[in-house]
Amino acid sequence: MSAQPNSEVIAVYDQAGNVVGTADRATVYRDGIWHASAGVLVRSGDGTRIYVHRRTDTKMVFAGMHDCLAGGVVGPGETPTQTAVRELAEELGITLPRGTTLPLLRTISWDGEWHGKPMRCHLFAYELRYDGPLRHQPEEIADGWWWTDAELAAHLADPTWPFVPDTRILIEGVLG
Repeated sequence: MSAQPNSEVIAVYDQAGNVVGTADRATVYRDGIWHASAGVLVRSGDGTRIYVHRRTDTKMVFAGMHDCLAGGVVGPGETPTQTAVRELAEELGITLPRGTTLPLLRTISWDGEWHGKPMRCHLFAYELRYDGPLRHQPEEIADGWWWTDAELAAHLADPTWPFVPDTRILIEGVLG
């Protein structure tokens, strides 16, 4: 698979979760090719609240939807952990000290659909306890709020609430 000029190349995975190459992100989404993403669930230091945000309306997928993972697709040569740390800094302005490890919260493989096309992704979710400042990347995040598990669960109980579908599946096994 080759990339188109001036496009973003991401890692391509097989169904079993092994890296098998690279491809242009738009091609991966258009053709429903397996890939991976990594995200970080940011909880308050005492663990009582989760940071939920709304994605901008200009995102390539899941535009305008809510999410509780700061994350993105795994790039060529990146591990999911490296992606999670990078995306946390980019999207929320949280820079972790070198050598910090993020505990893996849960992984899922999502074989779903987006705008009538297959969407296949291995999602690696990590968790961070954090009480410091947040800085939204304006191209990625439109707004955000701290919610309790119960507040998030109440929103998720509405199947029409616009929430990122793979995170919706992942988070249901995480909320207290």
